Amino acid sequence: MVHFNAYADNGYADNVYTDKVDADSLYADHQEGTIVRAEILKIHAVAPEASLIKYAAEQIQAGQVLGMPTDTFYGLAADPFNLRAVERVYEIKSRLRHKPLSLLIENVDQAEEFARPLPDDFHLLARRFWPGPLTMIVPAASHLPLKVTANTGNVALRVPAAEIPLAVVRAAKIPITATSANLSGAAECTTAEEVQGQLQGRISLIVDGGKSPRTVSSTIVHFKEDGSWQILREGAIAAKDIVEALS
Repeated sequence: MVHFNAYADNGYADNVYTDKVDADSLYADHQEGTIVRAEILKIHAVAPEASLIKYAAEQIQAGQVLGMPTDTFYGLAADPFNLRAVERVYEIKSRLRHKPLSLLIENVDQAEEFARPLPDDFHLLARRFWPGPLTMIVPAASHLPLKVTANTGNVALRVPAAEIPLAVVRAAKIPITATSANLSGAAECTTAEEVQGQLQGRISLIVDGGKSPRTVSSTIVHFKEDGSWQILREGAIAAKDIVEALS
């Protein structure tokens, strides 16, 4: 199996907030060595509170980068069309700029907005495994920012089986980035506390949706221009299940 590193990935009654900070001030303070405590926003994982989802979506629309749960690990959620927000994702992770960012989307219809004509096999896998921990790399539509695709011409898409990110995508009316919320090379985070521990001083808001339901990354399938496909990483979905679905 070939492992693919360019696309790494996906009840609360009280909502606890610390003082909110401006993102530019956050980075200035961090650069000066001052630790700025992130705002923690607790949202119910199964029945997300609409007002809190709206708040999180508004922060993304305003250019903020949020730590957010998915159905795999916690990820960094940002507006992929806001180039400054995308740049901050790379800064937060200390991520190399030649590595593209994966996107969380709402459904297959939205996938068709951000990709060139999708092969039949893509739709077969989407019907079988979405929502779920399957990331599919496809040729990107021309209007996607090159900073997101890292000039590869491809985009990685996933519909997560988790209510919080899906609700945020719907509320923000845009896909959101989904690269894992950790420093490059460090362990992925399964709780908001772990995100805070790794990225303290680097992000201003972390959505706490409880512990991740999985501790395994998504499986990655790459569809090429000619419609052929390749499993680049075996994760939460077994390779044999992908092969069986496409047989």
